[in-house]
Amino acid sequence: MQVNDTEEIPAAPQMSETFQAALEGNPAANNAPSLEETLREAELKAAEFHDSWLRAKAETENVRRRAQEDIAKAAKFAIDRFARDLLAVKDSLEAALATDAGTVDSFRSGTELTLRQLAAAFDKAAVTEVNPCGDKFDPHRHQAISVVESEQEPNTVVTVLQKGYLLADRVLRPALVVVAKSSSSPT
Repeated sequence: MQVNDTEEIPAAPQMSETFQAALEGNPAANNAPSLEETLREAELKAAEFHDSWLRAKAETENVRRRAQEDIAKAAKFAIDRFARDLLAVKDSLEAALATDAGTVDSFRSGTELTLRQLAAAFDKAAVTEVNPCGDKFDPHRHQAISVVESEQEPNTVVTVLQKGYLLADRVLRPALVVVAKSSSSPT
């Protein structure tokens, strides 16, 4: 085999300094951590990470428990403000019933005042009235009790038997209605 003077011979791979020092018997090789020390350090780190994980798990559990308690309290006391507003209505009704001497006009004015108090409480609680007379029938907001022939457009609310109510755009009670059907034409 012939070797050209211009061809380069690849260099031998380099050994780590620690390994090379250990082969040569150099005392610098003894400064490298022993296998037992490395294992002990790894065990300490593992214990530290395990402790951190346990603490994070406990904190997460505490947050979850507190959130469940908050949800339970919110559900239990959700109507607190609405109930307080209705107390004034109840007081007015009791005062009206406690009055022995009263005229029809005084009872009427007291009833109107009580109705205004109730309407104010509904407004604060986002309870809105649905009175769909003349509107198109909506099965999501209305409950048809009957269908009658009418001159009105078919599927239009002709009569409202009982008003409906919404709570923040969700049906609390559908309106009870009578719906128009097309009048039959003579044949």
